[in-house]
Amino acid sequence: MHDNTFMNTDLYSVAQLREIERAAYAGVEPGTLMRRAGEAAARFALELLGERRDRPVLLLAGPGNNGGDALEMAAILADAGVDATVLHLPGQRETTDEAASAHERARAGTVGFIDMLPPDADWALVVDGLFGIGLTRPLDGEYRELVASLDSLRCPILALDVPSGLDADTGAVIGPDGIAVRATHTITFLADKPGLHTADGRDHAGQVQVEALGVSPELLPAPAARLASADVFAGRLSARRHNTHKGSFGDVAIVGGAHGMAGAAVLAARGAMYAGAGRTFVAMLDPGPGYDSVQPEIMFRLADDFDHAGRTLVIGPGMGGSANAMRPLAKALGSDSPLVIDADAINLIGASPDLLGRLAGRSAPAILTPHPLEAARLLGTTAAVIQADRLASAREMALRSNATVILKGSGSVIAHPDGALLINPTGNAGLATAGSGDVLAGICGALLAQGWPAWEAAAGSAWIHGAAADLLVAHGVGPIGMTAGELPAAARAVLNLLVLESART
Repeated sequence: MHDNTFMNTDLYSVAQLREIERAAYAGVEPGTLMRRAGEAAARFALELLGERRDRPVLLLAGPGNNGGDALEMAAILADAGVDATVLHLPGQRETTDEAASAHERARAGTVGFIDMLPPDADWALVVDGLFGIGLTRPLDGEYRELVASLDSLRCPILALDVPSGLDADTGAVIGPDGIAVRATHTITFLADKPGLHTADGRDHAGQVQVEALGVSPELLPAPAARLASADVFAGRLSARRHNTHKGSFGDVAIVGGAHGMAGAAVLAARGAMYAGAGRTFVAMLDPGPGYDSVQPEIMFRLADDFDHAGRTLVIGPGMGGSANAMRPLAKALGSDSPLVIDADAINLIGASPDLLGRLAGRSAPAILTPHPLEAARLLGTTAAVIQADRLASAREMALRSNATVILKGSGSVIAHPDGALLINPTGNAGLATAGSGDVLAGICGALLAQGWPAWEAAAGSAWIHGAAADLLVAHGVGPIGMTAGELPAAARAVLNLLVLESART
């Protein structure tokens, strides 16, 4: 299990952080927060260095307060006996009084200063203190060249607050052809930021540590989003009683499996079965083999003849976009069955204002599980626009559809129609394989069928699905070559471990 299995983390926007910073400054002497940031970063750097404290450390200091943090850090490291060198680009000047004061303190000690990256230096650690959250335009000129040159270094890179070039709100690299520091670690100040955990954020931030700088929690407003943990759905994790039967755990029906696409429906069905559904059906659009030779427990029916009543429906895996697909989708939207809407069903709804209106008018639970291209079709835009601000896109989809949304991708975003947002922290690159989304939809359907509310089912399925991939990697399966068919059994293991851990906490 993950270290934060039962601990949520609040995430704050840049606008909120500016307000927190202003409130914090009002109660302390000028320069206090910068010194605290430098001290915290220096402690973290010494932990990263370990036995390599005798090797040189390079600190990239930009012109603003982020650079001031780096200069404070350099002075503290030098006082601790570390060979600390600051890189200032030629002609660079500090833009704040606090950063200028930090520069003077660094100059007064044994910190070395250079204005270009040596080609053959062997650094133990590089610190990115260029821009942090203040950057709003793409890195260009000498800064772009400097950041690009970091890719050739073979040492840990520690970003202060936010990797330079990364949007702290969205996790997107700033600019269509932008560049950002690819850090192995980030120490982020005051509070955690959404952009460190979604889109490009996970690739560029590395391991994230939060340092509050002594700021009182009373100064923190309601968060913009939360980094989810199992605590979101912990109330639904309970051991099964002996005196139960298959009817106690709900029926899940996967509606899909058009000609040549039966595999998607089968993967979703296996996901539902391994996540604890009492009975699992596949309602096929086209006649198929009528059985799953690996999992004969799954029952097959024809979609046109299938009775939805009393069953949770996962509609869309392998469904296609034909007229045969429209009939069961319209029927499902008109029913009171809990729905998980995936894949082709999302595309069909995105192409039909009538179907979207039917979805928005439902009172029964509904969860949408789009990837960015499906989300773009639903919102009438492009995948690039979706990825540029995943949180805003997920919130907009939830509002338009009156449904809970799981916007899949690195740092999947879960959005509630009331505007609440979660970012899922589990999962890895092994999930970038055909069929993994079908398994997620099946897991989600199983949790709905077992009586989980839509919000908990969405958060739980995303967390369990990602943790299943992490478990596989921990056992040497992937991320390269991981297959969707390996996920259901791993998800079962994760779910049972969660139940055990929940009972102990």
